[in-house]
Amino acid sequence: MQLKIDLHNHSCLSPCGSDLLLPPVLAYEAYEKGVDIIALTDHNCGRNLSAFSEACEIVGITGVYGIEVNTEEEVHLLALFETPEEGEDFSSWIESLLPKWHNIPQKLGHQLVCDVRGNITEEIDLFLYGAAAISFDNLVEIILKRGGLAIPAHIDRLSNSVLANLGFLPPLAYSAVEVVNLPPTTESNSYPVIRSSDTHFLEDVASRTTLIEATSNDFSGLKEALQKGHITL
Repeated sequence: MQLKIDLHNHSCLSPCGSDLLLPPVLAYEAYEKGVDIIALTDHNCGRNLSAFSEACEIVGITGVYGIEVNTEEEVHLLALFETPEEGEDFSSWIESLLPKWHNIPQKLGHQLVCDVRGNITEEIDLFLYGAAAISFDNLVEIILKRGGLAIPAHIDRLSNSVLANLGFLPPLAYSAVEVVNLPPTTESNSYPVIRSSDTHFLEDVASRTTLIEATSNDFSGLKEALQKGHITL
């Protein structure tokens, strides 16, 4: 079956994300725009994954649960998991590796946790955009050992990408690499290539998606399709 996927999206928890982009809003908008598999990947934190999971079940869309990690080299890497519990456990570990900087909402943006009804339950004080104390190479290995998907984010951007910050794409067992531009403006070294919205605002939802040919509409189907390269940009 052909599925539309979008594996890079933020919510009101990311300091750079809109306060209006609540997890249930993301799930509903993705469903309305014909997305079959949608991931929530806030910066270095997965505290909105539970609400997102409930919302995905309500609207009838397949959720994927992860975060966008900022490594010690300031490289952004998507870490994606099958269940919200796996994503939350990984996220808690990444949070422990962040510098202990306080967020300044008025300057840097709010970091809001909410429930499935959209009620704000918490505002995170720890600044979530810092660099975690772990290297890019080690992080890829750990994500894969946990059964997740490891996808270098927006590799063709001029900042916070593996090519911009490291100067090359290390030969590791990535699940895929993410690009922004079509045709890709950089070499993918034969890795599977995807595009995602990198949603920060409501109008971004499903602005960039990827089609895959999968045997099932779930995490295992997604994983298999990426492994086999059954992808259409």
